[in-house]
Amino acid sequence: MRAAVLHEIGQEKLEVLDDIETVGFGPGKVKIRVRATGLCHSDISAMNGVLPQPAPFIPGHEGAGEIIDVGDGVSGLSQGDRVLLCWLPACGVCPACKRGQTQLCLAGFMNAGTPNFKRPGGDVFGFAGTGTFTEEVVVDAGCAVPIPDDVPFDIAALIGCGVTTGLGAAINTADVAAGSSVAVIGCGGVGISAIQGARLKGAAEIVAVDPVASRREAALGFGATEAVSPDELADAKQRITAGEGFDYVFEVVGKSVTARTAYETTRRGGTLCVVGAGAMDDQLQLNMFELFFDEKRILPSMYGGGDVLTSYERAIALWRAGRIDLASLITHRVQLAEVNEALDQMRTGTSLRTCIEI
Repeated sequence: MRAAVLHEIGQEKLEVLDDIETVGFGPGKVKIRVRATGLCHSDISAMNGVLPQPAPFIPGHEGAGEIIDVGDGVSGLSQGDRVLLCWLPACGVCPACKRGQTQLCLAGFMNAGTPNFKRPGGDVFGFAGTGTFTEEVVVDAGCAVPIPDDVPFDIAALIGCGVTTGLGAAINTADVAAGSSVAVIGCGGVGISAIQGARLKGAAEIVAVDPVASRREAALGFGATEAVSPDELADAKQRITAGEGFDYVFEVVGKSVTARTAYETTRRGGTLCVVGAGAMDDQLQLNMFELFFDEKRILPSMYGGGDVLTSYERAIALWRAGRIDLASLITHRVQLAEVNEALDQMRTGTSLRTCIEI
């Protein structure tokens, strides 16, 4: 079968091969025919080594498709079921799950070190234990979440990561208060979803911050009340908050320099919500006096900061009701053979989300 493979960490291009096979199918597993997958910035971060991932590997973790085979012992799933892929399934029995923090379950990460593909040259890993830039993938049954028939595969794929992450940051983690002021730094698919979440929660002012003009323009259509370049953020802070700072600032880039800017843009007693996934060696510096004296809440948000199954259902309900716009998040579409075009679109900021149709 066909799949897009990164041979070595640091390479910028994927190679689409037709000699890939799935491995690992058996009890507790399902095999999925992937129909649509989104390109998330985390895929690029894994390719360039910002996020740890063994190679060679098949990127992609934001996908949807149909179950084509079900292993022994799997209940609640059948051949032909339409599903989205959850790259961080909850085991239900670990301390994090028992506390109700299923988004912090580490069981899914254990799959990342086990190859779920092979080719004549040897084993091939799937990013985050999935790997959706392929025609078929074998995953634990818990990774396959059934979706209603009225939810298109491309919409379901977005809900599988970017939408859940951004909406949840605003709704679950930050719990944005009605009438508040918000700034969102980084307006790709996740940032735009955070903007939609802040709008749903009733924020009065939502400032979108991004260096790419097309993304700033798009943000206005999703609920931002103003869109500025990074160089204009200080002026927006002065005009909108009289220099005090925003009630909530979302960092959706994953770099210490933007996190520091986000901290300085947050008012005393306000909330900085860190959504971007960054590198382990990228250190954020805060001095102990400001940390104490400013009393700013720093809240990391992992996968939307809540139970992902509940978050999926909420996103579907909001989409059906027309309360969130997911179709417009998909600004580009490519076939699997054109996957490197999708990478270029993400790197240059010309896309919000590119859907890879398989």
